[in-house]
Amino acid sequence: MIIRLDPALSTSQLSHIHQTLKDIHHTAHDVQTQSTHYLVCMGKMPADLRRIGLLPGVADVHAVADAYQLVSSKWKTARTQIDLGDGVKIGGGHFAIMAGTCSIENEEQIVQTIAHLKAQDIRIMRGGVFKPRSSPYTFRGLGLEGLQLFYQHCKAAGIKIITEVMQPAQVAQMHDYVDIFQVGARNTQNFNLLAELGQQHKAVLIKRGMSGTIEELLQSAEYVFSGGNENIMLCERGIRTFEPAYRNTFDINAIPLLKEKSHLPVIADPSHGTGIRRMVPQIALAAAIAGADGILYETHPEPEKALSDGHQSLSHEESAQLVARLQALLPFCNPA
Repeated sequence: MIIRLDPALSTSQLSHIHQTLKDIHHTAHDVQTQSTHYLVCMGKMPADLRRIGLLPGVADVHAVADAYQLVSSKWKTARTQIDLGDGVKIGGGHFAIMAGTCSIENEEQIVQTIAHLKAQDIRIMRGGVFKPRSSPYTFRGLGLEGLQLFYQHCKAAGIKIITEVMQPAQVAQMHDYVDIFQVGARNTQNFNLLAELGQQHKAVLIKRGMSGTIEELLQSAEYVFSGGNENIMLCERGIRTFEPAYRNTFDINAIPLLKEKSHLPVIADPSHGTGIRRMVPQIALAAAIAGADGILYETHPEPEKALSDGHQSLSHEESAQLVARLQALLPFCNPA
């Protein structure tokens, strides 16, 4: 059960609500987000919603049986829209394209990528500065100094930044330079990191784990929401299966299912979903048709020279072709 509290709630009214819940053997968890105060309630027996709804200080009440409550569409039927400022919005009918290099490598690469994005009217740039790599001997990112350089150029160009955060201690360091914190597939169940991101007001994109279920992804989002941060996006990026012909199996089914189960925006990552450059545009278009609220993909000035994931990164020419095809397709899609 989710109780949305009145903004003018008094301390005595809140105490009375808590006591009423205690009397019916329900445990209430206070969740104060950027805009709203909720009580997420758990109990062995169903509560009388009419009685709870009439309590002074209660704005409305909803019965939600899912283990993930706050991110469920069963209580919030309107789609969540994330506003990054400067006219950049994601979800609620706003389709977002986020593109850039797998890793931030040097200043020249940043400048070239920004020029490409501006030419395509793309307002969000992706780029990793802390890279979780399978081998400890491969390039692992430029770290905080690379992020500061990344931010300096994007800020001047009016471009928003999405980049991966790997551990709780990095959140405060990165905060002033990031518009969207990305939680990678390897960290989807790093609950300490998710709890820390719940304390922030900046947007968070959570990728599905390599072997993660839909419910596990939604539970990860619940961790962030329950900490007080409503600005969350879900990302389908392919899962590990028995098929060795491509890097991952992109689960196109996940997009409409996540849209059905949750009110949060759903983003598709066709670069990691396939791991094969020539397949990225096709899967990106398929994801848009399936109802995705945005696409996150990799593009590099010279993919064959990329320090990471060059085999799945589009050239700038290929990226421009994909954007043109998406723009032609989107009027026939319904991401809302």
